[in-house]
Amino acid sequence: MATKGAEDAGVNDTGPSEVPHDTTLTAGQDEWSAYSGTRSTVKDKPLSSDELDKLTRYFHATLYLCLGMLYLKENPLLREPLKREHIKPRLLGHWGSDAGQSFTYIHFSRMVKKYDLDAFVISGPGHGAPGLISNFYLEGVYSETYPNKSEDVEGLQRFFKQFSFPGGIGSHMTPETPGSIHEGGELGYSISHAFGAVFDHPKTIALTIVGDGEAETGPLATSWHSNKFLNPATDGAVLPVLHLNGYKINNPTVLARISEDELIKLMQGYGWTPYIVAGSNLEEMHQAMAGTVEKCVQEILHYQKEAREDGKVYRPRWPMIILRSPKGWTAPRKVEDHYLEGFFRAHQIPLPKVHADDEQFKILEAWMRSYKPDQLFTEEGKLIPELRELPPKGNKRMSANPITNGGTIRKPLKLEDFRKWAIKVTNPGTLMAPSMNTFGEWMADIMKRNPTNFRLMGPDETESNKLSAVYAVTKKVWMGGYLPEDEDGGNLAPQGRVMEMLSEHTVEGWLEGYTLSGRHGLLNSYEPFIHIIDSMVNQHAKWLEKCAEVSWRQQVSSLNILLTSTVWRQDHNGFTHQDPGFLDVVANKSPEVVRIYLPPDGNCLLSVMDHCFRSTNYVNTIVADKQLHLQFLPMDDAIAHCTKGLGIWPWASNDAGAEPDLVMASCGDVVTQEALAATALLRQHLPELKIRFVNVVDLFKLMPHKYHPHGCTADEYAAVFTSDRPVVFNFHSYPWLVHRLTYQRAGQQLMHVRGYREKGNIDTPLELAIRNGTDRFGLAVLAIDCLKGVLGNRGSAARERFEKEKMESMAYAYETGLDPEDFTGWTWPF
Repeated sequence: MATKGAEDAGVNDTGPSEVPHDTTLTAGQDEWSAYSGTRSTVKDKPLSSDELDKLTRYFHATLYLCLGMLYLKENPLLREPLKREHIKPRLLGHWGSDAGQSFTYIHFSRMVKKYDLDAFVISGPGHGAPGLISNFYLEGVYSETYPNKSEDVEGLQRFFKQFSFPGGIGSHMTPETPGSIHEGGELGYSISHAFGAVFDHPKTIALTIVGDGEAETGPLATSWHSNKFLNPATDGAVLPVLHLNGYKINNPTVLARISEDELIKLMQGYGWTPYIVAGSNLEEMHQAMAGTVEKCVQEILHYQKEAREDGKVYRPRWPMIILRSPKGWTAPRKVEDHYLEGFFRAHQIPLPKVHADDEQFKILEAWMRSYKPDQLFTEEGKLIPELRELPPKGNKRMSANPITNGGTIRKPLKLEDFRKWAIKVTNPGTLMAPSMNTFGEWMADIMKRNPTNFRLMGPDETESNKLSAVYAVTKKVWMGGYLPEDEDGGNLAPQGRVMEMLSEHTVEGWLEGYTLSGRHGLLNSYEPFIHIIDSMVNQHAKWLEKCAEVSWRQQVSSLNILLTSTVWRQDHNGFTHQDPGFLDVVANKSPEVVRIYLPPDGNCLLSVMDHCFRSTNYVNTIVADKQLHLQFLPMDDAIAHCTKGLGIWPWASNDAGAEPDLVMASCGDVVTQEALAATALLRQHLPELKIRFVNVVDLFKLMPHKYHPHGCTADEYAAVFTSDRPVVFNFHSYPWLVHRLTYQRAGQQLMHVRGYREKGNIDTPLELAIRNGTDRFGLAVLAIDCLKGVLGNRGSAARERFEKEKMESMAYAYETGLDPEDFTGWTWPF
């Protein structure tokens, strides 16, 4: 039986102790704790006693607003004793990072005013929005944006009540928040968004607050490397502040529990110059932070001046700050004998039982009154004049920077007529041409005409994806050092407009930040690996959807994602490289913001991309293979076809003036060729059949119009697909997506879709198609099986022949490693 002392120490003789025996596990306690005295790399104390007093009172005003947002729906300035009916019935929100974020924002605002900076803020911790929204309100921007949230008692009450309340705003930096381009609801993208926003904005600094929980994510870990792509002569700067408050929801954070030396070396290894600010004593922390932020700003301005005046382009060791402060800073240290400030209990609502617990209710009122709101706000409810003078004015306020409403500074792309790059198609389906290479040539012209507001992003695949024509006018931006070998086709330059890093998360984040801040771009990627950024695209689509509901948000350039190296041409890389399922992810998003295009040939690709580059507030997903392909439509026909989104191809059909026996349909380049080949087989062997050939470019055309603005009406759909004839539909992606999009269409039970079915390995192109049922022979057999009522038994001979040719093609591939020449050299025979 354990003794009383042993029990108190956490020791039980029936099992191992939970108290760590290895002293190395506790050796860093002084460094990990914000209560071990104030530590700062910069020793300057630049604040006068008057400045210190005003900053402290301003800080307290922001924290009072933070608590008000979490708790109050009435009595906003506690002009009467707090009552339970003044408190929101449901308590939602986060307190833990609010103080640290407000503290950081206030100190950088001081630098904006002193050095006349152009800056904005990104909140990485996500749920810590009150820490910044409180500042935006005190600066006046929130009331300017929403006049009913005015700077008086009534406006403040509305401001408090709306937070995490039905009909109000969420606990992130949502699109409804002025000054925000980054919601932070999903962690990991703050730094990549910040860099994307400052590329080609040479005067802008993005103050980026990185949560220490966020810092554990893969996307954040790779985004530290963005400093290797920032040109100090032509780009702005990012000042990351790694906010170590020690805890996530219920666990310590990794970076808060390693030695300071190890953490500094980690950041130095990423290429940054880290500065430490750590402690809990507010007066000392104000002095430390003031000196440190000013040191960082001076370094940034020095590096930029050197690069811009001396013409010396190099990669600086940009400054960053490691801020260690208590989680829930300024909360009661303990409540009911349990730690609150400085512990995970401060993460969300710090006093969750105020409705039922008298003691917590009293603590809340005392805590809020400790900030002395009666001395911070006038009788009318406005911040007192001497504190109102602290922030910058006008658009110099970070919350009012036009960059954060990028549509206000967006300029349309300068686009040459894409028809100049038309592929000359005389006879449909007979010319092999490089669709993607041709698009790349037009891309080069776009980048030449738009040298400061268009960038091409990708993991490592511009060359592989056949877009290398752009290198004739620009290179890949590279600040990471050069070797002589790079001159031999490396295509590297500090001023490059192509951005490649083998992190889909980072390049996607860059592009999102770039477009949200008023510019244009394109991300190109292998189709199977775009899934890496599924949730990022999901978050961006949600952002755009919300922006469309906010009247003051101006439209930004669409997020354009070009998927190539597609599933049907990943036969050589095998099963792991075969996945077209990103389309399913996009199809789940709001029809107001997503578009999916599958151009069947090069001219259609040019037409589709012209539309996407001109569009705003969409996520455009374009799927087009990079290999040589048959070309089907002359340019004028391609433009008309893409404008309609789907249509009958008369040259491939023989049902003019008659009811078709069968509709053969396709969506996607490779599968279109196979569907055409199947149509040709049927027409050759069963010439009496009337076959209508339909191609779909705009996938959402299949949906009913009431569900998607691009969808066909019932009459439009029936005019193309009929409502009583079998349809064999060859689809680029998983077949069930088409069934879903055409659900409840008249004749839907006659829709037979073939697509990728998770069958693949190291296959030839035809073998891969056969394994998934998208090959010409399989489609022709399926058509015959669907036409028994028309053909009776007359299709049996043709059916047997097609089955035989399919088996022979498989055997040929296994024997030679190639497809038969009549497949590789096939052209439209009619």
